[in-house]
Amino acid sequence: MNFLSDWKKNTEYFDLLQLMARLSNLFSDNSVPYLHYRVTENLFCKYYNATNLSRSDTAYDAKTDNFGVGIKTFMLPHESSIEKIAEFNSISSFLKEFEKEDLAFQLATARNDRLKFSQRLYSIENGCYHIIGRVNDGLILFNSPYNTINTKKIHSVKDTGKALQFEDDKDFYSYNYSKSTLYKRFVIPKQNQERKEIEVSIIQDPYELLRELLNTKSYEGKSNDITTIHTAIHSQIRRYKQLLHGADYVILPLFSPKQNIVPEKSGLNQWNAAGRPRNPNEVYIPVPKKIHKNFPSFFPDREVDFILNLPNGKAIPAKICQDGGKALMSNPNKLLGQWLLRDVLQLKEGELLTMETLNRMGFDSVIIYKDSIHNFRIDVCRTTSYSDKLFTWRVCKRLNYL
Repeated sequence: MNFLSDWKKNTEYFDLLQLMARLSNLFSDNSVPYLHYRVTENLFCKYYNATNLSRSDTAYDAKTDNFGVGIKTFMLPHESSIEKIAEFNSISSFLKEFEKEDLAFQLATARNDRLKFSQRLYSIENGCYHIIGRVNDGLILFNSPYNTINTKKIHSVKDTGKALQFEDDKDFYSYNYSKSTLYKRFVIPKQNQERKEIEVSIIQDPYELLRELLNTKSYEGKSNDITTIHTAIHSQIRRYKQLLHGADYVILPLFSPKQNIVPEKSGLNQWNAAGRPRNPNEVYIPVPKKIHKNFPSFFPDREVDFILNLPNGKAIPAKICQDGGKALMSNPNKLLGQWLLRDVLQLKEGELLTMETLNRMGFDSVIIYKDSIHNFRIDVCRTTSYSDKLFTWRVCKRLNYL
């Protein structure tokens, strides 16, 4: 399906959006329908048969073929709205060194770098924003171009004290100093054929509706008693425990957590180690001892090959190597470096990977998903994902949730 030309034909998607919006009184008493952004992301991916990229926290939330989509859900009280498109917490100290036109240029460059990084990571050739605007008694859906910022056309730079505002030849942007966040103005298309309007009649008492649904014959003996509800809740708790135990995924840092640096002669810079001639793409992803200790059955035994599926759709052989299983390597080990250092980060041969480079791209870890004992997937994780994960695990263990 050509998304841009065919998106308005997807009646199932619109029907489910309308249905979820009708249940707004479960969460709000506003006349503007409530839709959680995760709901819209999941519905989009389900009914457009798209790959869900939202958990990676990169520039795109979904991908259909080689077309990337950033999915935005927000209240749209007027003909336009200014919404968040990027966070730059990882380089906020660097950005503080600049003002006005120079800052606008640095913001534009950083935004463009991350967009191009995502395109390389997922083999995306083109894309758009897909907007779900929440308005009184309805929804307005439209698509907006996913442009890079034209650094040669930046103008109308204004420092308001709280934010830096600027424009290029297509869009308006605003950078909030305290939140280190970049915003963009989204405008409803004037042409009717470029937007989809959905009327939403919010159900006044959705709780009564759900009670009646649970009491229908099709649910008798399944979901209409307190025992079954408790069982369902505990099932979800068990599922959460499994996630924390690494049943489905683990997060691996691309840096040394103790020193908060990318070591110059190991890990992603293993090619730079002394002792013997090395291929310029020779790397490994560090597997901390805590990962093996906390999630001992996640990876296969040392030196046992498995398939590692890359975000671009390719697959490479991989295995756990070195003493203590401290390294995740491809087999041969140059395949992983070719993908990560050259194809994705576009480092030159002999150029060291640094924390500055990772921070600029907005990630410092990778997530490894386990589909089966011999089949895994890898994707990038936003900055602080590894430390956040360990913190969550420690808290849950202290509270006896594990």
